[in-house]
Amino acid sequence: MNSRELHCLALFRKCRSLRIVKQIHAFTFKIGLNSDPLVAGKLLLHCAVTLPDSIHYARRVFLDIRNPDVFMYNTLIRGLSDSETPSSALQLFVEMRRKSMALPDSFSFAFLLKAAACCRALTNGLQLHCQAIGYGLDTHLFVGTTLISMYAECSSLAFARKVFDEMIEPNIVAWNAIVAACFRCEDIENAEQVFLRIPIRNLTSWNIMLAGYTKAGELGLAREVFMKMPVKDDVSWSSMIVGFTHNGDFNNAYAFFRDMRREGMRPNEIISVNNALIDTYSKCGNLDMACLVFDNMLERSAVSWTAMIAGLAMHGYGEEAIRLFKEMEESNIKPDGITFISILYACSHAGLVDLGCSYFSRMVNIYGIEPVIEHYGCIVDLYGRAGKLQQAFDFVCQMPILPNDIVWRTLLGACSIHGSLDLAGQVKRQLSKLDPENSGDHVLLSNIYAVAGKWKDVDTIRRSMTHHRLKKTPGWSMIEVDRITYSFVAGEKQNDIAVEAHQKLREVMSRLRIEGGYVPEVGSVLHDIEIEEKEDSVSQHSEKLAVAFGIVRLPRGRAIRVVKNLRICRDCHTVMKLISKVYEVEIVVRDRSRFHSFTHGSCSCRDYW
Repeated sequence: MNSRELHCLALFRKCRSLRIVKQIHAFTFKIGLNSDPLVAGKLLLHCAVTLPDSIHYARRVFLDIRNPDVFMYNTLIRGLSDSETPSSALQLFVEMRRKSMALPDSFSFAFLLKAAACCRALTNGLQLHCQAIGYGLDTHLFVGTTLISMYAECSSLAFARKVFDEMIEPNIVAWNAIVAACFRCEDIENAEQVFLRIPIRNLTSWNIMLAGYTKAGELGLAREVFMKMPVKDDVSWSSMIVGFTHNGDFNNAYAFFRDMRREGMRPNEIISVNNALIDTYSKCGNLDMACLVFDNMLERSAVSWTAMIAGLAMHGYGEEAIRLFKEMEESNIKPDGITFISILYACSHAGLVDLGCSYFSRMVNIYGIEPVIEHYGCIVDLYGRAGKLQQAFDFVCQMPILPNDIVWRTLLGACSIHGSLDLAGQVKRQLSKLDPENSGDHVLLSNIYAVAGKWKDVDTIRRSMTHHRLKKTPGWSMIEVDRITYSFVAGEKQNDIAVEAHQKLREVMSRLRIEGGYVPEVGSVLHDIEIEEKEDSVSQHSEKLAVAFGIVRLPRGRAIRVVKNLRICRDCHTVMKLISKVYEVEIVVRDRSRFHSFTHGSCSCRDYW
């Protein structure tokens, strides 16, 4: 290696921006080193792997290399597998086999299998596995562990287990990979058995078990693992905090945060913990604390910005979410696909149709992010909530990927909100092909017919549900009082708690009629029955019972926080606004898709949800 080569390599090591990389690249042309394999390889590695957001330039560099070797192919495949378009890595491999004499090695297959996993492309993964066998590389530990991960990401535990069982001497990475694969495929029993067989467990082994249990909602088992861990790191603490967050258990989430500080760790300096806290506070309805954590962070990652944007969006603060997104861009933090899901969600729930479409276009054309089904679903929701049902339907029909049942169900929900009978029938026919046994779809269509007064059609749907043994998902609501969680279900058997809630609710409803001018909204009640019976039906919805119980049991001035499994109905939404005004209390209801914060007779959603 001569002095000029050494000088160029030293320059690459110090380079931290694409602009300077281009200058150094131009310098290699000037001194005649642009075709030097060592310099070209280092430049390619720097652009594809080391320097963020430079994969497009790495492709240009690669095209100028006359006879790229396997290292160069591997470098670009590696970069592409970590990019927004991992399928490009698979396409490059096809090109490599057709045009190059370079033979793939263990690194080639490891990077390619990662790309297949990111694309959830089981067929491509199987083809790569067969080729790895042909080259005698399937027994390589590096390839074997990535095979296990790929099959797990593609929800094929049987193949993952077969690869692991055929390993002669699996190392700790392989053991950890198969445990993670079991959890990924929701086979907790298998994960536990494999974990117990690991010869020597490392911290990653324990953290995989911890994360697996928390994601599965097994928080009791997660706590047991946490207590047994010989060593804990920020990942361990974050897993517990996130786990309790997703379960709506804010008190335990915050308790772990306090314990973490007692153990001498400094959570304000650990990005993952702060991200978990933002997620915790947001999902538990305490947006002010989420903003406080975000504002006090010493360093923020893309996940931090995305979590805060998502929190603002789910609480109905669409304009604030958009402002924060602009700050994120100005801070030179590149938004990813998940960030755009959050900002599209914010636009949808704020009724900002044109702006949402603009962000979708920017995501594709400026940031080069390939839309996935969740992004398309957001646009359908954006049009649907705004009442632009035909545009939503046309958008679904023109999607470049096949719409799934969730996309069609989103459109059916919009038809229910806006009372579109004809379009609802078309959408329901599509859903019947994809998910014929979903009771919720039948209930939504039945609601639409009920609002229109088409009781014969309602009866037809009800008889069809009975014939196919489909049962409506019961609505439930939960409220926590003195660290005890109480659950209410409309029409449940009476017990002491339910009796107490019902008694208070009757008093509340009476007062709302007198002082708030409350008139029940009974249009969507499914039965063709007398109006008094309909009013009685809507007055006993689970969230009303939970709030009435909160009024009885919680100290005056304390916010009433309720979690609900279904979308809040219009009548309950009206009642919550009136209670917040008449009883001078803040009510926070987290329904299936967002938070509603009721204060002084108004809701944070501005009656747009």
